[in-house]
Amino acid sequence: MPPSTTPVDLTGRDRLPSLTGLRFWAALLVVLYHLSRQAGEIPGVSALAWYGRSGVTFFFVLSGFVLAWTYDGRRVPVTVFLWRRFARIWPLLAATTALSVAAWLALGKAVTAKAVAATLLLVHAWVPDPVVLRGGNPAAWSLSDEAFFYLIFPLLMALPAVRSVRGRRWIAGVCCVAVVALWLSGALLDDSGTRAWALDYLPLTRVLQFLLGVVTGLAVARGWRPPLGLWPAIALVLGWHLALVPWSAAVPDALWYSPYTASHLLVTPLFALLVAAAAQADRDGRTTGLGGTWTVRLGHWSYAWYLLHEIVIRVLAGRVHGTLTLWLLVLATSLGLSAAAYHWLEHPLERWLRAVGPRAGQAPAWRWPAQSDGVPGKSSRSARTDVRSAAADRAQSSPPGPDNAR
Repeated sequence: MPPSTTPVDLTGRDRLPSLTGLRFWAALLVVLYHLSRQAGEIPGVSALAWYGRSGVTFFFVLSGFVLAWTYDGRRVPVTVFLWRRFARIWPLLAATTALSVAAWLALGKAVTAKAVAATLLLVHAWVPDPVVLRGGNPAAWSLSDEAFFYLIFPLLMALPAVRSVRGRRWIAGVCCVAVVALWLSGALLDDSGTRAWALDYLPLTRVLQFLLGVVTGLAVARGWRPPLGLWPAIALVLGWHLALVPWSAAVPDALWYSPYTASHLLVTPLFALLVAAAAQADRDGRTTGLGGTWTVRLGHWSYAWYLLHEIVIRVLAGRVHGTLTLWLLVLATSLGLSAAAYHWLEHPLERWLRAVGPRAGQAPAWRWPAQSDGVPGKSSRSARTDVRSAAADRAQSSPPGPDNAR
C-alpha cells in the first residue's frame, strides 16, 4: 500500500504498533500449542498449532529488535536499563509463579523450593532438571533466557561488528547458518530430554535469535529496508507452519530430525524478516491491519496471557467435558485474567518501580556512537525520525514474553 500522508507518531509506548499487534498473534500460537498438547486436539487448528512453540522464537527475535531500536544512539546507564527490564518482567513473573504453585498444590502435586527459587531468580533455564525447569511456572522458562539477553545486551551494542553495516551483515548471515547447524547437532545427542533442553531451553542456544533481532533492528533503524513486504513475510511464516504438518506426520518428535526442534530454530530468519517488514510498514505510515486499537490492546495483554494460560489449562483440564468447550473456556478465562493482570498489576507495578528506581542521567552510561552507516550527509540518529529518539527516554519501553522487547 502507498505511504500515508499522515506523519507516524514513533514516540510513545506503541511507536511500532504493528509489532505490538503481532505479539498477540504470537502469544495465541503458543496458547493453541499448549491447548493442543494438554487439552485435546481440534482437527485442523491443532495440526497448524502443533509446533506453536515457535511463537517463543518470535518473541526472542522481537525482543532484540525492539531493544536495539529503542536504545540505539542513546546514553543510558546500564543500571537504569537493567532496572527497567526488571520492572517490566519480574513483578508479573512473581505473581504468576505464586499462582502456579498454588495450582500445583491444589492438584496434589508437590513443588520444590529449589524450583520456585530458580524461577524467581530467573536461572531455571540453565538447569537441565525438568523439575527445576518447569516446577515454578512452566511457561516462565523463556524469561530466564530473556534475563541473560538483557545482561549481555549492553555488551552486544558495544561490539565493533555490530556498529558497522558490514559487521551486521556478517552477524546476520552467521546467525542464520548457526541455527541450521544447531538443529543438525541434535544428531549428536541420543537422549531426547537432553536434546530438548540443550536446543530448546538453554539461553546460550537461544541467544542467536535475540542477536539476529538486534542486528535487524539496528539495520532498520539506520535506513535498511527489508526485501519483503509485510504480507509476503506473513505468507512465508504461514507456509513454514503448513510444511510442518506432513513433516510431523512422518517423523516422531523423539527423533532429532523431527520438526520438534526444527520448528523453532529454522524459523528464526523468517521471523526476523516479519518483524522488520512490520516495523518498516509502520515507519512508512502504511496501514497493516495489525495496529488497530483492539489488536494493540490484546498485544499489551500478551505477556500476562503467556504466563497465565498454562495455569488455567492445568486447572480446567479434566474438569470440563468436551474439547471445544474446554478450549473456549480456557481462552476466555485466561484472556480475561490477563487483561485484569495487565491493568491492575503488571502495568501499575512497572510504572511504580521505574519511578522509584535509578534514572537516566546517572553515570556511568553506555552509548552507541552515532554513525552514518553510508547515508550521505546523515548520522544514524538523523536518518531516523528525530522526535522518536528525543522522546524515547520518557516513553515506556515495550518486551518474552512477552511485550515488544521481552
